[in-house]
Amino acid sequence: MKRINEYKKLFGVEKEIELTTLKKTYRDLVKMWHPDKFQNGDPLQVEAELQSRRIIDGYHFLVSIAPETVAANSEAYTETINNAGIADYWHKGMLLEITFMDGSTYEYFGVTKQVYQKMINSDKVNRFAKRNIYPKYVFRKTKKSLETA
Repeated sequence: MKRINEYKKLFGVEKEIELTTLKKTYRDLVKMWHPDKFQNGDPLQVEAELQSRRIIDGYHFLVSIAPETVAANSEAYTETINNAGIADYWHKGMLLEITFMDGSTYEYFGVTKQVYQKMINSDKVNRFAKRNIYPKYVFRKTKKSLETA
């Protein structure tokens, strides 16, 4: 959640993420902090490089969790959580990463250690996740599934 809030603050997002507003803010920020705008020796050149990387990362991150993106990918996500079992999972801080049998990986933000402990102690991890993780937490797809030719 810290990462989400940090990027929302960077882009001035109050509540819901709107892609059109986000794109305009992204363009304005990139214009302001583009490294080519600063000459060699300018003390802001290094900061501009760091800021531009942060802006790009933040933009892609916020786009991936935007309601429009989630809605556009809901069919594939629903297919994955209903039909592909959990292959692996990993928890660090407030982030839960779940890899499914179909090869896709999703990150769930704000998952506490207590919820994670309940999940791993559950005799049916997939059922626990369907009831307590998937519908309650902000998520994003992180890795493309491995498709066979």
